[in-house]
Formats: sequence, structure tokens, C-alpha cells
Amino acid sequence: MKIIADMHTHTVASTHAYSTIKEMAEAARDAGLEYLAITDHTPASTDGPHVWHFHNLHKAVPRELFGVRIVYGAESSVSDYEGHLDFPDKECAALDWIIGSVHLDILQSGTLVQNTETYLGLAENPLVDVIGHCAATKFVFDYETGIKAFKEHDKLVEINESTLLWKNAEGNYRKIIPLCKKYGVNVIVNTDAHFYASVGQVSQSMKLLEEYDYPEELIVNLNGERILERLRRKNKEIFR
Repeated sequence: MKIIADMHTHTVASTHAYSTIKEMAEAARDAGLEYLAITDHTPASTDGPHVWHFHNLHKAVPRELFGVRIVYGAESSVSDYEGHLDFPDKECAALDWIIGSVHLDILQSGTLVQNTETYLGLAENPLVDVIGHCAATKFVFDYETGIKAFKEHDKLVEINESTLLWKNAEGNYRKIIPLCKKYGVNVIVNTDAHFYASVGQVSQSMKLLEEYDYPEELIVNLNGERILERLRRKNKEIFR
């Protein structure tokens, strides 16, 4: 199995990342990718760029670089236990792709009930495409309840290569992946790359999914048409 889209990456616009859009796109080409989403952190984050970064993406950045289709997106942090994002709805709606993630500099872990309610609220947000790195070890929630909600609202659950470097995250994925399989949840395998050399490199994530014999038809970024179908839910004219 090989991904054809890396839909969670960061550039120098996020100050703890180290490569330009050009470098990331070149790396995507070299990795054989068809799509690359630029998803820098939103302005409320400690390292987020000014909102103008997002306003200007569609004006300044070509839709295709080095033969790779460029998706304009953001990784928005969850700001409260009701699952609201730290980026206004109008800003999210203007972008192609929104990842909703918990970051502890924005929202500290609460009780199991609070954490679960957070993800239930996030699942209900129609502007969110992806539930970002939900295997975080310091924000544990009721996985079965959350995953059923992700299925109900057709959210993509991210298997995040970078997260696998975190202590105990693999153990949480070993709880999440079987539940996603049980409920037929679509997943997406992303790098969360902060440097160009990581783009498209998801060997540990794929190994984990293969171990659980995860159905290929439920891994959306193995197929360019499935990615395009997702993108056209928001913008029917994208990449025409």
C-alpha cells in the first residue's frame, strides 16, 4: 500500500517547521505523490502565522507545483471542551481542507468525560475534514464513543506518522485502529511533516494498518479520486 496524498504538512509559516512550500512540493514529487496539503497552524497557536497567510494562499501559491496538486488548508486547534476550533468558521470555510486537532498549549486535558465531549463536538463541525492525531497520550477520551461519532459524521481519522514518535501513542493507535475497522471508519495516513524529508514517508503507520488488515477501501489517500471527491464537497470546481 502506498499513499498518493500527504494531507497534513507544515512549512516555515509554522515557526517550529523548517521547509518552504517549494521544498515540500519538490519532496512530494520525489515521493510520487499527487496531492500535498499545506496545513500550517492557525493564528491562535503559539507558532501560528498571521491570518493573512491563509488569505493569501490562493493568490500566491499555484494550484500545481512540480506536478503535485497543492491543497490550501490549516490545522486548527480545539479551543474548549465543546469542540470549538480556534479559527473562525468563515476562515475555515475559505480553505480547502481543515484538520481539527487537540494541542495542549491551547486546551489542557480534562476528565475522561470532558475529553470525550470535546471530540464529540469536533465530530459535529461540518467544516472539519480530519480528526488530527487523536492518539495523543495526554488527552485520552472514550475511544469507542468518539469513533462511533466520527463514523456518524463521516470524519476522517488520521493515522499520524509523527505521532508514533510520542511515548505510548502506538498503544493508543492499537486501541483506535481496531475500533475504526469495527465501525467501518475512513482513515487517512499523513506525515504531519515539519521538514521536507518527511513528506510522504509513512512506513510505520502503514505497517500498523497492515498488521490489523485494515481494508484498503477505507484508507482514503491510497486513491486520488477519493481525495478529489472529498475536496469537491467544499469546492466543486477545484482541480478542474
